[in-house]
Amino acid sequence: MQQREPSASESYFWPSVWAIGLHVLVFALLFVSFAMTPELPPSKPIVQATLYQLKSKSQATTQTNQKIAGEAKKTASRQTEVEQLEQKKVEQEAVKAAEQKKADAAQKAEEAREAAEAKKAEAAAEAAKAAEAKKAAEAKKAEEAKKAAEKQQADIAKKKAEEEKKKAEEEAKKEAAEEAKKQAAEDARKKAAEEAKKKAAEDAKKKAAAEEAKKKAAEEAKKKAAADAQKKKAQEAARKAAEDKKAQALAELLSDTTERQQALADEQGDQVAGDFDDLIRLRAAEGWARPPSARKGMTVVLQINMLPDGTITNVSVARSSGDGPYDSSAVAAVKNIGRLTEMQGMKPSDFNQYRSFKMTFTPEDLAL
Repeated sequence: MQQREPSASESYFWPSVWAIGLHVLVFALLFVSFAMTPELPPSKPIVQATLYQLKSKSQATTQTNQKIAGEAKKTASRQTEVEQLEQKKVEQEAVKAAEQKKADAAQKAEEAREAAEAKKAEAAAEAAKAAEAKKAAEAKKAEEAKKAAEKQQADIAKKKAEEEKKKAEEEAKKEAAEEAKKQAAEDARKKAAEEAKKKAAEDAKKKAAAEEAKKKAAEEAKKKAAADAQKKKAQEAARKAAEDKKAQALAELLSDTTERQQALADEQGDQVAGDFDDLIRLRAAEGWARPPSARKGMTVVLQINMLPDGTITNVSVARSSGDGPYDSSAVAAVKNIGRLTEMQGMKPSDFNQYRSFKMTFTPEDLAL
């Protein structure tokens, strides 16, 4: 058990008791010393007579003086005895008073001693009581310290239990989180696998469709290329036949008579005019880019302006097909012709109809 430090009041208690007791004892001794001091009798005047004898005195005077001296001596002797008796009486009374005072002082000292003893006993009782109180306080303090220690231990145990509980909850929470994380990862993996599988299937499907489309496009391109080649070949043959026919007609015009040449020229002009219409359609088809919206049955009427040297100066839509991209593609196709050098050999009278004319285009005209 821890030793309790004495308080300030407990530290000064016993010194205070001893100091009070010492003062009481000193006062008691002083009182006794004063009480034992004898009382002195009141002082009385002492008359001393000195007799001087004069040498010149008479015998009578001498006798008288001797008688007076004898009487005085007797008186002085009686007085001395009285004084001695009184002195003795005073001394006896003083002794008696001193003894009385001594007895009183002894009694008072006894009473003071008894009072001091009582006070000492009281002080001892108070000290014992204080000791008991101190002991009780120490016991109470020890009990309180014990309770405080027990409470502290209980608090520590409670705190430790709470920490362990919290730690267990955190561990459980962490395990649950890890489990949830694992489950989420597993779900994500399964989902990713399913999505990958689905995507692979879609990719395979798309790839197959792309392959099919590519194959189909290749076949269509091949067919179109063959058709274009055949068409180009036919157009080239037609162009060559027209040129040959034109050359033959020109030769006939040069070798025949003037009338014959004029008749043949008029006939040939009409034929050449029809051939130029086909030639414009053919050249437009060569430079035409088919828009996605182009469908069979579409018809667009174009207004075309041309110079005598065959240069196309302007192309506009006279009547729309109802599809803007298709109309624009037809205008662009005719503009891309640029100049028809074949128009240079035409007579002015034949060319006038091509100075500003209208032409109808359909997908069939453009070899769709």
